[in-house]
Amino acid sequence: MTVPAQRVPADAGAPLVRRWRPGWELDLGCTVSVLRRGAHDPTFRREADDSVRRATRTPEGPAQLHLVAVRGAGEVEARAWGPGAQLALEGVPDLLGAADTTHAEFEPRREHTALREAWRAHPCWRQPRTGAVFEALAASALEQVVTTREAFAGWRRLVLRFGEPAPGPAGLWVPPSPADWLEVPSWEWLAAGVELRRRRVTILAAPRAAALERTLAMDAAAADRALRSLPGVGVWTSAEVRARAHGHPDAFSFGDLHVAADVSWALTGEVLDDAGCAEVIECYRGHRYRVQRLLVLAGVHRPRRGPRAAPPTHTPNRALRAHRPRRGG
Repeated sequence: MTVPAQRVPADAGAPLVRRWRPGWELDLGCTVSVLRRGAHDPTFRREADDSVRRATRTPEGPAQLHLVAVRGAGEVEARAWGPGAQLALEGVPDLLGAADTTHAEFEPRREHTALREAWRAHPCWRQPRTGAVFEALAASALEQVVTTREAFAGWRRLVLRFGEPAPGPAGLWVPPSPADWLEVPSWEWLAAGVELRRRRVTILAAPRAAALERTLAMDAAAADRALRSLPGVGVWTSAEVRARAHGHPDAFSFGDLHVAADVSWALTGEVLDDAGCAEVIECYRGHRYRVQRLLVLAGVHRPRRGPRAAPPTHTPNRALRAHRPRRGG
């Protein structure tokens, strides 16, 4: 893919540095892995030394954050480049789970063996909170009603064409700003495999980006209502955004083709729909996304059978292969 030549990063200079002690045994990669949009996400990279790089856009401008677990010290060293470096460093504790204040209240039920094993394997996992609401919404909108493979390919293409190189080393890219998303031509959306329904979510949300960021100060119910007041944002998209940007540990992905079935199978041995799964996990209210994420981290899902359906043919992206549509609105 050709990257626009005029989009080059400014000289970022030396990074700002912060050391932070979590107070628990942090698994850095495990905690932030949910923020990666596919193995080739240009905004996120896990290095060979298990450090993590993430590019984001803050209210003060773009930033690249490099997080390194300092072995034996129980600390994380964070380095940040760019105009948004200071804000990125200030957000490190929340990004790594410090805002997850209900973590200690969670206790899997004895009969839910798979969940108990997942909890034992990841006892220190805490909910990350990025504080970047519009950024999470734009990415989640691409994942509606299609497979993750299609969505991740579209995200990568659009970020590389309409985002900007991240400050600092490593060649990461910052996602497009709200104004940049509004400048994406219709044919570029189609070339990325994104039809009108999904791109309309981001286009209509972009002028309200500042208001979206104010939902960070709301409680979970109010933030959900505010997000779902936007055209095209339903229960699934709201949950995806709140799980990442707001750090809500109860933001279960109802409306997904697989999540309710996988979670209900893991807990009961039966494959249930959203309504049936909601009954099963009601006992975990306040922690329902935590249940979902722990089972994902443990690799627990129901056996998959049957042929895969052909992909939708309403967009001209011929590089995509056959997978079953899987996301809700």
